[in-house]
Amino acid sequence: MPGFSGSGAVTRSTLRQQIADALRDEVLAGRLQSGQEFTVKEIAEQYGVSATPVREALVDLSAQGLLDADQHRGFRVHEYSAEDFRDMVEARSLVTSGIFRALAEGHGTHAAVPPGPPRSLPPDESRVAAVLAGVRRRGEEAQRAAVAGDVTVLIGYDLRFWRELGALFGNPYLTDFLNRLRVQTWVCVVQHLRRLPDLRGRLWAGHTDLVDALVRRDTDAAHAMVESYNAHALRLIESLTDGGMGKGPARGEPPVPGADTLP
Repeated sequence: MPGFSGSGAVTRSTLRQQIADALRDEVLAGRLQSGQEFTVKEIAEQYGVSATPVREALVDLSAQGLLDADQHRGFRVHEYSAEDFRDMVEARSLVTSGIFRALAEGHGTHAAVPPGPPRSLPPDESRVAAVLAGVRRRGEEAQRAAVAGDVTVLIGYDLRFWRELGALFGNPYLTDFLNRLRVQTWVCVVQHLRRLPDLRGRLWAGHTDLVDALVRRDTDAAHAMVESYNAHALRLIESLTDGGMGKGPARGEPPVPGADTLP
């Protein structure tokens, strides 16, 4: 684990956030595994900082559902079940459906870019066009990582992709909620994904197709993409948690467009 300095311009609140971010990354990378236990003292010693910001960071991660706190034994990485994953996917699907609908209907500053040849856009639409272009670039990076089977890089770009896409809705509470759901689903599945010997070509790579559908205001296509890969993700996580290796869709089931797996 990296070390941190509590001196200079680094405030306690900044240090607290740095530690929380680093620990979250440790969980997402699989270096802190589901059910693994640790104490505030152990983390403080590994990071070379005092116990106070560590305790605060661990409390923050517990509030986000990533850790479980035990008054007598410290903390442990939360263990998610297949049913937890199903509930999280359902929740995030409801959120994204609302975001897609708002973008397509063009509510205020949240309008999607209208189809047709380039033209002079009003300020709000210009801003949305610029944000969607940035989101698409994040999607391209996520796609490259997915095709290469690099789940660690994919997670970073995937989280940023959805955070920036959600921000177009203009509601920071909703954006934060969606981001937490994305983090939780990744924490839930990453341990299982790392059991698979080769992830090349098996991770969802439909990010740019999704942005393109939203640019066209084609919410039906966007919704179908998300629902399709969600359905397959649920089948895969259930097979992995049951001890299967998640080789792909069951016989007779169509593959997910642009993907073979999750999350």
